[in-house]
Amino acid sequence: MSSRTLVYVLIAVCVGIEAVLQLGDLNLTGVPRLRSLVYEYAGFWPGLLRNWQPNYPFQSTVMFVTYGFLHAGLWHLLLNMVTLWSLGGAVAQRVGGWKLGFVYTCGILGGAAGYALLSNSFTPMVGASGALFGLAGAILAWDYIDRFSVEERLWPVARAALLLVGLNIALYYAMGGILAWQAHLGGFVAGWISALLIDPIARA
Repeated sequence: MSSRTLVYVLIAVCVGIEAVLQLGDLNLTGVPRLRSLVYEYAGFWPGLLRNWQPNYPFQSTVMFVTYGFLHAGLWHLLLNMVTLWSLGGAVAQRVGGWKLGFVYTCGILGGAAGYALLSNSFTPMVGASGALFGLAGAILAWDYIDRFSVEERLWPVARAALLLVGLNIALYYAMGGILAWQAHLGGFVAGWISALLIDPIARA
């Protein structure tokens, strides 16, 4: 597998799913309320980890992955796919396609875990942003160890992290409080840790 092949595959899967949901929104699939139905079965619902009844066996486990391939519309999809192209390419260039998959998976799972622990929402969480913040966490982790190994200033790493915090705060208020910042935080932490597990050696 080439370093970017997995990036292409992930983008194709997310785009394909959203395309079907868009057709459903236009009533062209023959399935009423298709988007709502898919969210109901594949979105991340914190209540399923408490006392809610699942729609099928193991839904409370499966949703830790499936939510990351759903999006809330074209703009949400476009923003995330452009980010995936950029960050995914950077991670793949450093460690290759398979290790990119490991970081991406850790980001998805970490994003779900962060949302499960910190959110009391009664609505589903969808989107690849947990995985994308995992990629960002990995890139900053490698930048940190590269700089630390040659005693370069660590401020650029801290500045990038602060910019991500500021971006989340701005988007949270701009979106009326519906931003899943918990998933972003969980994904970032998981991505940072996974990066140090698979490539802990400085390359500066």
